[in-house]
Amino acid sequence: MSTTRRDLIRRLRLLLVLATATTLALFLAYRGVHDDTVPLSTASTPGIRAVDTARSALRQANAVVRETGAEGDTSGEFLTQISVAQQSLALAASENVTGLTGRHDVQTVTGLIAVYSGWVERRGREPEGSPLRAAYLHYAEKVLGLEAEAGTEGDIMSRLDALRGEQLAEARRQAAFPWQLWLGWCTVAVLYAALCGALLETQRFLRHRFRRPVQLRLLAATAVCAVGVPVLAWQTLSAHRAMTDSVAGVQVPPAVPDAVPEGAGEVRGALADAGFWASLSDLIPLGGAVVAALALWGLWPRIAEYRFRSQR
Repeated sequence: MSTTRRDLIRRLRLLLVLATATTLALFLAYRGVHDDTVPLSTASTPGIRAVDTARSALRQANAVVRETGAEGDTSGEFLTQISVAQQSLALAASENVTGLTGRHDVQTVTGLIAVYSGWVERRGREPEGSPLRAAYLHYAEKVLGLEAEAGTEGDIMSRLDALRGEQLAEARRQAAFPWQLWLGWCTVAVLYAALCGALLETQRFLRHRFRRPVQLRLLAATAVCAVGVPVLAWQTLSAHRAMTDSVAGVQVPPAVPDAVPEGAGEVRGALADAGFWASLSDLIPLGGAVVAALALWGLWPRIAEYRFRSQR
């Protein structure tokens, strides 16, 4: 009695199981990396750069106060830099990198900037030579965190440093590749190899049993696997490298104020296509369904043919 029908059914079941398992593993592993690329590129790194911009603007505002006389304390340049700092902090709050705690920290810093500006304005109202000018500058720089005993937790710069540290920790978490992801991608590799091997073995079996050189539907399923999985794996590796480079780019605040926007542009460029590649995760189940459908389409006519033969 011919075992062909049983052999075909066994191979079809194996292909369907492997296609389903590979699709599920690939979907989870791919999402495990790419679900963090968009938040990293659109929220975390911009939030860090917003804090850097605020720090730089406040330092430049204080430099204006120190380098000019009474007329410079509330000059247009000073007010411009204060406005830049406030707008940057508003952006950092809107990115919501560290949640409610981060928004509360931004609100606190914004209030302290108002206190700092108030001391500067009071200094500006004093005539040249007044001893109160030095005292008001001392109070202002103490609030800012540039005074001699700066570095306490209550000043502006210390709070911005703490906020930046929290944002950077979140960015590092997003760019990390923990053991769960390693396990997921190793599982994908094993299942992918097994699926490709099963497809090739099934085609060899059909060629040997039915004397047909090519089974186009199984060949198409093999092509989908051979192209789709490596492309997604390579793009995931590229995305992870870009994420790591982006975090490295914001690791240390720029020493030069002009370097802040330049660094932000480099980060955006590294992850410019993050949204597009992340959206491809929705196509993975479709690709798996195509492979399974092609396998079923390729083998079922033969299985049905042998069923009819056995009924005669």
